This record gives sequence, C-alpha cells and structure tokens, in this order.
Amino acid sequence: MVIAGSLTALAGNSTMPEGDALFRFAAKIRPALEGQVIRSARSHGPGPVPRVDRIVGATCTSVRSQGKNMLISFDNGLALRGHLRMYGTWKVYQPGDSWDRAESQARLVLQTDIAIVVNFSAPVIELIEERALPYHEPIARLGPNLLDDDFDAGEAFRRLRSPGLARTTIGDAIMDQRVMAGVGNIWKNETLFHCGINPWRRVGELDDDLIRAMIEKARALLRASVGKPNSLNLRRRPTMYVYMRGGQPCRRCHTLLRTAPQGIDIRHTAWCPSCQPVTDGQLEPPGRFRPARHPS
Repeated sequence: MVIAGSLTALAGNSTMPEGDALFRFAAKIRPALEGQVIRSARSHGPGPVPRVDRIVGATCTSVRSQGKNMLISFDNGLALRGHLRMYGTWKVYQPGDSWDRAESQARLVLQTDIAIVVNFSAPVIELIEERALPYHEPIARLGPNLLDDDFDAGEAFRRLRSPGLARTTIGDAIMDQRVMAGVGNIWKNETLFHCGINPWRRVGELDDDLIRAMIEKARALLRASVGKPNSLNLRRRPTMYVYMRGGQPCRRCHTLLRTAPQGIDIRHTAWCPSCQPVTDGQLEPPGRFRPARHPS
C-alpha cells in the first residue's frame, strides 16, 4: 500500500515542490523512519551515488524539511540530504507491496522493519556528517524558514533589503532561498497577488511596509497550506487566485489574468493587470498588451 501521495497530489500540480510540499513529504515518511533501524539501504545514479551502506544498522533519529530540502538524521552521526528539484518524489510502501514506479527511477531505498521509503528521480541525494550540516553550503546559505514557528521575519527583511537585490524584480527575489526558504512558483504568484504587487517591480521600488506585508503574507499562505496556525486563520490549503490560471478571469475583478516567463530559470508568472498594476518607472511585463499605468 502506498501511503505517501504523488508529487502532484502533494504539491498542487507544481512543477517543483515548494517548502509546504517538503513539509508534507517529511510528515509522510517520518512514521516509517524515526526510531527505526535501517535494515538495508541502496542508492543509484544518475549523478553521484552516496555510500548509504554506512547507515545500515543505524537508527533514524530525525526526519524534517528545511526549505526545499529533506534532512534525515541517524544515531551514528550521519545525515541524508535530498533535493527534489523538478521531478523527484518520496513514497512509502509496506514490505511486500508492489511499487507504482519502475525501480530504475529509484534514487534511494531505505528499508526498516515496518516500511520501505523510496525516493524517486531526485537529482540530489547526499550523505554527510550531521555536525557539518550547518556549514554545508546548500543549507548554510538558506534564509529563515517560513514554516518554522520561530521564523525570523526581521532577518528575512534584512536579506531582502540587501543592496545586491535592489534592482532584482520582486518575482525573482521572493523565490531566492537565501532570502527566506520555502517559496517557489506557486506561492510567489499567490503572495504577490494578495499584496497587489506587480511581479516586475524591482525590490528597491517597494517601501518597507509593503515588503514586511509581503513576507508575512508568504508565511501565512505556506503555513495555511500545511495546516499550521496562520494570520489568515485558514485551516485548509489556500485557494489559487492566479497560479495556473492565465487567461482566466480574476476571482476579484474579472480582468483576464496574464502570464509570462520570468527569471533565469524561465518560470511562468501569473498576475492580474488590474489588481497588480504597473507603476511608474518599473520594468514593463513581457507581452504586447500594456495595461494603463498607475501612480506608485
């Protein structure tokens, strides 16, 4: 029996799992691993193959997500880090169950007495010393985790106000994991919509209050998505207002939503030309249609 949902089910048809999806994956695999002895472990390419035989016989002490990373710790001082990028997923099977994916897609297989945890298609699986995690570049560079109960909004604000980001569009900056960890394309689109910010405005064009409001909105949306207490008082995954809705009417004003590629990784951004107007001096969003300008 498969007890961990697919990437589509957990991440809402996202092309890349975000912080809330990793939080859910961790919640799914935690009961299968924490407190359990690893009876067998194997890893396969493509890419570097970690020596997971080193954790056979060790007991799993912790399973948690940090931003878009999965961290699995063991009592022998080692830890696994996984990053799903575009196509990876985590699943849990009962011993003897058939898998719903080809074994050739398995990047990591961990077996305990009660379950088999499989990572499929993740490009990054690595084994490192637990004590090195705080200094390991992919982890050390992360900004405050939006899902943490002790999230440091002041530190996220300070990082977003870095002079090096002043001319970066807010649609790119909000997804910079060095600023704050957890936001991907889904919550970029939804956060900027709810804050009325055009995605092509530069960070330096936004006043402090708007940036603080945006950070809080992003945190609230992610926490609502995983059922954590949030300032929106939502107890369910938030409704999508713009993400994957290009060409459809805005749920607020009925203007047709627009989409365009944005950023070095060409992620598609969706926005409402009326609710997120172009302001004087900002970059023009791509496309032939140019909405009427509004004062800042």
